Amino acid sequence: MISSVVISGVGLWTPAYSISNEELVDSYNAWAEQFNAKNFDAIEKGQIEAKPLSSAAFIEKASGIKSRYIYSKEGALDINRMRPILEVRNDEQVSHQAEMAIAAAKKALEAANKKASDIDMVIVSCAYTQRSYPAIAIEVQAALGIEGFGFDMLVACSAATFGLQRAVDAIKAGSSKGVLVINPELTSPQVNYMDRDSHFIFGDVATAVVVESSETCQSAHSFDVLSSKCITSYSNNIRSNFGYTTRVTDEDPYSADMLFHQNGRKVFKEVCPMAADHIESHLKSHGIQVSELKRWWLHQANINMNLLISKRLLGRDATLEEAPVVLDEYANTASAGSIIAFAKHHKDLAAGDIGVICSFGAGYSIGSLILRKR
Repeated sequence: MISSVVISGVGLWTPAYSISNEELVDSYNAWAEQFNAKNFDAIEKGQIEAKPLSSAAFIEKASGIKSRYIYSKEGALDINRMRPILEVRNDEQVSHQAEMAIAAAKKALEAANKKASDIDMVIVSCAYTQRSYPAIAIEVQAALGIEGFGFDMLVACSAATFGLQRAVDAIKAGSSKGVLVINPELTSPQVNYMDRDSHFIFGDVATAVVVESSETCQSAHSFDVLSSKCITSYSNNIRSNFGYTTRVTDEDPYSADMLFHQNGRKVFKEVCPMAADHIESHLKSHGIQVSELKRWWLHQANINMNLLISKRLLGRDATLEEAPVVLDEYANTASAGSIIAFAKHHKDLAAGDIGVICSFGAGYSIGSLILRKR
């Protein structure tokens, strides 16, 4: 029997390109004005609605986002295209998403002081994968020279915590000696850059975490996983409908319904109390009071959601030290947000300090891990 399961390393890979709110708004407004001019008569007759204009101030107030990273910037701001350009890679080349995953994985392995031979399980867990098979995880496994097995998981914005729970269970069961959980969030291809209410939400990034037994841990900054908990409750309020059946249903792959869309007000109203209750009940099941937590590594979707959740739990606003914010720089990076917060804000904790990683999103899905600094 192992003494405990630990997170021994975390890796964060950030794309070279970024888009500020101002750049995004300039592009969107130019496109919207062009659309409205081309469709003036139809708009005047009430046949279609005019596209509303946006502002950087609106985006920051609505979300807390100031900028976002993007894997490929070319094309995304072109008002005659309004989507990024990715070069086609042949079957013998490393895929775009695997490239991101490999970069983050190498950083996590280095942080954990591990080699490929110390890992025998690779989980690529994210909101989207660029193909169905072969699994991105198996491609990454091969590129890193890892013997064992790998598989992909899709749990929208909760994918990181769901993947970590699977890793924790594997270490506990003794079916794996070391697990890499990787979150290559290539979200930009699913962003509708022609929608004022959602074009600013997502950014690209990749994170990775090493999970292993405390008996093999050689990291200077490791955390015991005291517990993990995941729940799902079906909801239609966050959707992305594009899939392999689109080519046979003859739907327009560029339509707004095919890309990411949500009922933001309902999501805010329903998910915030769900997430707060989830965290509170998870802590209570282990006899831990909310006041005992030193750090909250929350999902980075919207600053107003995080403020409401932390205030509901603490009875007051959380400080930035208690609940670090990274979405101002990274935007919503789907499942990777809470892991980015963890990667950037964990080394300052002292032995015995307790923190919670929590993510929540489409499904609805919520996942959390209670961690204690070793």
